[in-house]
Amino acid sequence: MGMATPGRFVLKKFPLQCGVVLPEVEVVYQIYGELNSGSGAERSAKCTNVILYPTSYGAQHTDVDWLVRLGGILDPSRWCVVMVNMFGNGLSASPSNCPAVAKPGVYFTHYDNVRAQLALIESLGIEQLALVYGWSMGAQQGYHWGALYPDRVQRLAALCGTAKTTDHNKLFLYSLRAALTSDPAWNGERFEATPDRGFHTFTQIYASWAASQAYYRAKPYLAWGYASLEDYISRAWEAGYRQRDPHNLLAMIDTWLRCDLGDNPVYQGDYNRAMASITAKTLVMPATTDLYFTPEDCEAEAALMPNAEYRPIPSIWGHRAGNPYQNPEDEEFIRGAIAELLG
Repeated sequence: MGMATPGRFVLKKFPLQCGVVLPEVEVVYQIYGELNSGSGAERSAKCTNVILYPTSYGAQHTDVDWLVRLGGILDPSRWCVVMVNMFGNGLSASPSNCPAVAKPGVYFTHYDNVRAQLALIESLGIEQLALVYGWSMGAQQGYHWGALYPDRVQRLAALCGTAKTTDHNKLFLYSLRAALTSDPAWNGERFEATPDRGFHTFTQIYASWAASQAYYRAKPYLAWGYASLEDYISRAWEAGYRQRDPHNLLAMIDTWLRCDLGDNPVYQGDYNRAMASITAKTLVMPATTDLYFTPEDCEAEAALMPNAEYRPIPSIWGHRAGNPYQNPEDEEFIRGAIAELLG
């Protein structure tokens, strides 16, 4: 079932939570490894080997699939990993590739993301997920999977993410939105040119929150060939975000701002009931130095779930500890925790 090129799954007349019905939406995904053999009923009875990995803010599957490798955090020789691109990231339906999404008043929620993902896995003949693994906004989607489809999810690994965006986190997101839309290229609805100043300011804010004060004191980036802090921010951070369409960055901010596990037709605003409904064996893994998905917020959420373990990542890397590229110590910690969860 492995594939060399990304798969494309199309949904017709897809109703968004915002009330708009899109004529067509596309979900782009990549599969690593092979699905257990046998019929759908046999696979369900045995426990499938499928891991779903939704992408995170600004990321496409090729940015985060480094951890799907032999001996990696997710090993494709044992597990079939379905990595799905969230709406707004530039591959799946986004303002940059879907004109109907680019209109004012149209936005995606995680309720939209997981409903589309459910349709995708059903189209692949997958009935149950051994694990939903998510970092950051991927963890937010994982919580939605656990609450909306508890009979489909056996385990959940939520790294550096919460089921509800806190007010403090919203302030961070408001600052990112303001950084982009304060650029002269913004006309109130769209960017008429590349928002150069906007990208620069956006990057400064993002980099300051995504890693901790201790990380910047340690200056690990000097060992990677960057000459200074300014060089690191310019070449490692700003250059990366400039590869993304700014309309897509705004769309994903809007999704993140609206993250609230209780805010959907199933739970009708009852966040606590939604959290309590997550019966999957859950590993809640913030980083001890994450500045916007704080350990305190994640620990409080773990206490609301009946089958959750709180296991913070002891790291100076802040939010980036949850995607430990260039960070073997945190990678080893996460690998061990996930191996234990998968049993």
